[in-house]
Amino acid sequence: MRGQARAGAGRRIAGKTPRGVASPPIARMVDVEMAAFIARTESFYPARTNAAGAAENRAVYSRMCDAFRVARPAGCSAVDMVIAAEGPERDLPIRHYAMHAVQAAATLLYLHGGGYVVGGLESHDDVCAELARDAGIDVVSLDYRLAPEHVYPAALDDVEAAYRALVDEGQRVIVGGDSAGGSLAAALCLRLKRLGRAQPLGQVLIYPGLGGDPFRNGERNLDAPLLPVRHSGGYRALYAGGEARIPERDAEFAPLCAADVTGLAPAAIMAAGIDPLRQDGEDYAALLAAAGVSVLFRSEPGLVHGYLRARHASRAAGRSFRAIGAALRQMADGSFAGLYDHPAPERA
Repeated sequence: MRGQARAGAGRRIAGKTPRGVASPPIARMVDVEMAAFIARTESFYPARTNAAGAAENRAVYSRMCDAFRVARPAGCSAVDMVIAAEGPERDLPIRHYAMHAVQAAATLLYLHGGGYVVGGLESHDDVCAELARDAGIDVVSLDYRLAPEHVYPAALDDVEAAYRALVDEGQRVIVGGDSAGGSLAAALCLRLKRLGRAQPLGQVLIYPGLGGDPFRNGERNLDAPLLPVRHSGGYRALYAGGEARIPERDAEFAPLCAADVTGLAPAAIMAAGIDPLRQDGEDYAALLAAAGVSVLFRSEPGLVHGYLRARHASRAAGRSFRAIGAALRQMADGSFAGLYDHPAPERA
């Protein structure tokens, strides 16, 4: 059964008028722990941040990440290396995490979030180290090229090159990431399908942006903390090289455009309940499930975009992080079984 591409996926956002009924105030939708996380995160961002250039945004983001960063787990080693890539010739910085005395059954190629503009090896260092511990696998974090200096498809080209290098070494690879990194993970699977290459063991998409219209849910999540709707489209435009250059029907730019998702890797999709990208995760899970792909979909109520950094401060975020580790472990050992949480359509 072939999945159907979602209307509006990948298109430029034409209207700003919300539709539908108002959602409850955000303050009623988050608990005390998440409210504190939101306040602490927002404290790093001056009002001018979104009007600043890439360099200033990267500096602000780095300071915020450093403040939340915790020490790597005991027994976790991290080694910086490079992967040589061609077309153009370049070195791809990576960081390889491994747990001592653990025979890893697979390697996670982790793609950091940051709207294709910010982030790198340091921003998600502790996240990657803890995933290696919790899932009992190796993790390779990739420092892919960022926009606006390097526009689409530069980041995806780097992801493909890193994936191929790991596979050529004989590694069993899972691909995953958060936010923009989740989109890149999904896009890699679609590119591999187009090229007729083998899929990874699985894809783990954590609050991914997949190209859907963020206004399609009306006022729901319109002013979501940490990623309000008015900012979500700007990252996509920077990645494309400008609003006018956003592709109309390119599934490797906006995976929700995909007309055929049969045969893609099993997927674990984690969406934040208070996030303009939440609907992207749900729609993509439905698309994959309809095509027979094994899918685990979780919409995490009361959590906001970027909640991975709240995993030690919020019990709800911690539970979601443990679910991510469990999904990775199951993908590595072959026991992963999707659980799509929407009822199947009734038979005629």
